[in-house]
Formats: sequence, structure tokens, C-alpha cells
Amino acid sequence: MAAAPDRVPATQPGPVPSPPDLHSVPMVALNYGVRRRLGLYLNPRAAAAADWTALAEALGCEYLEIRRLEGRPDPTAALLEEWQGRCPGGATVGRLLDLLKSLGRHDVLLDLADSVEEDCRKYLQRKQEQADQPLQVPAVDSSVPKTSELMGITTRDDPYGSGTEMFDAFICYCQKDLQFVQEMIRQLEQTEFKLKLCVFDRDVLPGTCVWSISGELIERRCRRMVVVVSDDYLESDECDFQTKFALSLSPGARSKRLIPVKYKSMKNEFPSILRFITICDYTNPCTKKWFWTRLAKSLMLP
Repeated sequence: MAAAPDRVPATQPGPVPSPPDLHSVPMVALNYGVRRRLGLYLNPRAAAAADWTALAEALGCEYLEIRRLEGRPDPTAALLEEWQGRCPGGATVGRLLDLLKSLGRHDVLLDLADSVEEDCRKYLQRKQEQADQPLQVPAVDSSVPKTSELMGITTRDDPYGSGTEMFDAFICYCQKDLQFVQEMIRQLEQTEFKLKLCVFDRDVLPGTCVWSISGELIERRCRRMVVVVSDDYLESDECDFQTKFALSLSPGARSKRLIPVKYKSMKNEFPSILRFITICDYTNPCTKKWFWTRLAKSLMLP
């Protein structure tokens, strides 16, 4: 009787990795591809399905905030960016998916599920690799920077550089005008306008080069720049650099990037490099009542 052939033992399947907890993954994990496809679903205004405005309301945005975002080329992407900056701890991928589910956008969830999970896995893998790196390196060389000086420059930045805080306007001012800047914060941030200002003394962390930080914030993080013009402003090297840098990004003020503000009378002449730009004049008693509305509206422009 022929012997039975030896049986090859069945290969035991390896453990299936558990899916990541998306409620603990910040929004910065989502890459450009997912955000672009999300915009393709939510940007079109449709009566039959919840669009980006419904998501904005679910995130707590008020009417004027939504109106301001309407002018953006990709309002969904702009909404997610602002949500990340406003609620860095609560802006998670899981929270976003919960909101889309509550809005009935199951089509979005079904189409993006695999891509979202893949982005989150890659993000968590990068974080784990960073955590596993040794605290010390074999060679110490102070001449070679180990981290970018522009990572984590504001109070709400991700210290690892994965997410950056964005602003509606950079405020260029000197220290002696700080009291007026505080009034600007009250009028533009803490009222119905809900704007987000970048105020150096409040929002920027100490310890890095002033010129590098200023250039990064003005060019990449802020949509506009407000220049608080005064006699003391004319004596400030920092203000001079910031103003000229902003003008170099927008020659002829074609994109309305720079907005001069005069809030008190001056002994010196108004700076010549700003004379060709229309200003907001707080010193004129006839137009003072319109000052904050005009300034806010100019910062809300797309």
C-alpha cells in the first residue's frame, strides 16, 4: 500500500494590524490628495447634499466667517486650515469623519476611506520613527543645524513641523504703538469679524532670528499685512524691513497685500514708500466710525 504523501503544514496568517484610532490623529496627517478630493465633493453648492458651508456650521463657524471663506478658490481647504489653527487639539481626522457622517455624506466617506487610513498610517509611522531616534548623535557639530529654525515658530505650531498656524494678517508695529495693537485685537478678533491676527509679541515664540521669522510669516503664513504708521514706526529697523519685504512680494500693491494704518497725528511726513497706497485713517473724526469696518473688510478680501 502506497504511503500517503507528507502534508505541507498550512501557513498561519500573520496578525492583521489594527486600524489606527483616527480620533487621536490630527488633521495635519491628511495629505494634499485627500484634501483636494474632499474639496471636489464639498465645494460645489448643491441643494440635495450637504456642502462645505454645512461642514463650516458644524465646526462652529459664524455667518461672517463663512462669507469670508466663500471668496477662497478652495473654501473646503481653507476651512480645514483655519480649523487646525483655531482648535489644534480638537481638529482630528476622526472628528472630521464623524461630522461628514452626521451630515449624511456617506459617499465621501466611502470614496476616501482607504486614502484617509493610508495617510493616517504614514503619519503615525513617521511619528514613531521620530520617537525611536536616539536623543544624542555620535558626532556633535554645532555648525550644522539639526532642525529647521522655522519649525514651531508660533504658539500653535506643531513643534515637529507637520502643521503650521495661518493668519489673516501680520501686524507690523513698534513697541510704543502696542496699546493701539491691543485695541485692534479687541475690534477685529473679539467681535463679529472673527479675524486672526499675527501679533509678534503675542504669537511668536522666542529664540530664533527676527528677520527669518518675519519673512516666513509675511510671505507664507499671512494673507495681508497691516502697517501701524507713526513717528516711532519710522525709527524702527524691524518695521522698515517688514514693510519693504511685503512690498517686494506685492509691487504696486496689486494684490492689496499691505494696508497702512494711521492712528495718531505725526510730526514727520508719511513714509514715501506708502504714499501710493490708500490708508485707513483713525485720526479723521469724520471717518473714524467707519474705520474698523473698512479695515476688517479689506482683510476679508480673497
